[in-house]
Amino acid sequence: PLRIGNLLTSVLLKRGLKLGTNTLLTVPGRKSGLPRTTPVTIIEYGGERYVQSPFGEVDWVRNLRAAGTATLTRGRRAETVQAIELSSEQAAPVLKHALTLAPAMIRAYFDVTVDSSIEEVIREAPRHPTFELVTASVPSSRP
Repeated sequence: PLRIGNLLTSVLLKRGLKLGTNTLLTVPGRKSGLPRTTPVTIIEYGGERYVQSPFGEVDWVRNLRAAGTATLTRGRRAETVQAIELSSEQAAPVLKHALTLAPAMIRAYFDVTVDSSIEEVIREAPRHPTFELVTASVPSSRP
């Protein structure tokens, strides 16, 4: 079901449909160098943008770590970002905030809740890599 949902979300985002804060994240594969694209949810917190993996150390996380940069795309709009991985202490407030926004299906991947203490979320954070996204180039429209 998750794979089908990702495929459907990707198709809609490529067409420029706005689906909340979802966007397409494209990162070169760490082994192949070929572009790999997956839909992700951008978390806005404290005036900054973040992306985190509810599912742990999946391929896009490993690729993003290796590349350090990515392209965010929705429709014709593309933006290059630098990705800075956060420590558990830095990630915890972002994760706690993300839990307030996440659907139950996603919250089920966490061993903490919105009511958990920040210390509990800090202990959970290594299971959910979190990156701050900083604009590396001005957003543009693709032809």
